[in-house]
Amino acid sequence: MTDPAQIPPPGSTAVLVLASGRAIWGRGLGATGSTVGEVCFNTSMTGYQEILTDPSYAGQIITFTFPHVGNVGTNEADIETTTIAARGLVVREDITDPSNYRATKHLDAWLKARNLIGIAGVDTRELTRLIRDEGAPTGVLAHAPNGKFDLNALKDQAKAWPGLEGMDLAREVSCRQGYGWDETTWSFETDSYGRQDKPSYNVVAVDYGAKRNILRCLAASGCKVTVLPANATADDVMRHKPDGVFLSNGPGDPAATGVYSVPMIREVIKKEVPLFGICLGHQMLALALGAKTEKMPKGHRGANHPVKDLATGKVEITSQNHGFVVKPETLPPDAEVTHVSLFDGSNEGLKLKSKPVFSVQYHPEASPGPSDSHYLFERFVDLMAAKKKKSAA
Repeated sequence: MTDPAQIPPPGSTAVLVLASGRAIWGRGLGATGSTVGEVCFNTSMTGYQEILTDPSYAGQIITFTFPHVGNVGTNEADIETTTIAARGLVVREDITDPSNYRATKHLDAWLKARNLIGIAGVDTRELTRLIRDEGAPTGVLAHAPNGKFDLNALKDQAKAWPGLEGMDLAREVSCRQGYGWDETTWSFETDSYGRQDKPSYNVVAVDYGAKRNILRCLAASGCKVTVLPANATADDVMRHKPDGVFLSNGPGDPAATGVYSVPMIREVIKKEVPLFGICLGHQMLALALGAKTEKMPKGHRGANHPVKDLATGKVEITSQNHGFVVKPETLPPDAEVTHVSLFDGSNEGLKLKSKPVFSVQYHPEASPGPSDSHYLFERFVDLMAAKKKKSAA
């Protein structure tokens, strides 16, 4: 007898086949073809364009829990990087025509132009519960206008994909050569991004998959930013005589990226240069201190994650996107846990007691609070100012 789940409902032009063999049918969006990756979910109600262009989603098929994705269209101002690293998207409702004064293109056309595959008409609540209860599965997302699929072949493709553990994806999404960055945050008065033409601090940003808005926040804080590739050495970094070093967000297994990045971070710490890390940068810092990371069953992805600052007792509403986490019990005595998740108690921040070094797991530049976490960029600037004052004394 044929499994009813393997029979496509009328009008189906796309299917998500999990490694278990389960087929989830729907209507195709964007590009045609097939793509394989880890199926995750994001609970954000807005920001789908920023999410789809976030390099930290390399190797992942994103399930949006908010049903109305695409309703504000797309534009060229809100992308986080030009080359999309996400593998695909899963949505509940069909994409409607955009209703926003900033929209320049329909999301479906935008997806086609970037060769990104999507599927609509999926019960995203059920899929999210599956990920929540059983962990993030591997899946193959396929879109064919004729509705014909080889489900066994797609299942085999999903089963053969090795998963994100052990994958160094930062090298794939990082820049290939260094460059300067001076664009600042968006101004509604000018309806454009600004420029930093009078910087006070010289910052080297190590690009593990940096989001543009992080670089904008650094520039807006008075920094001249030089972006270097993920595999930059300590000599590469220190050649620029930085007042501070920033470790960016990024995808993949931090332990795999740490093979080449940890030695650089350790040397920077020894030189007592102020250092600030976000997301993967937080995990890389922890590894450099001798701590361990581990893969989470379902990860943290959304714009509504409460995080407690242990120093002040304040709770920040944060934006997050990570599938690995620092194991706080493995941190050395000189490292202090500064922030924790109020969802599951996992580590969200650390600092060194003896050096100007700190990091957070979440994304302060994404402004979900909207300004709850902007103080972190100010803290970085304060550390650089203190170091410059000490050096001048």
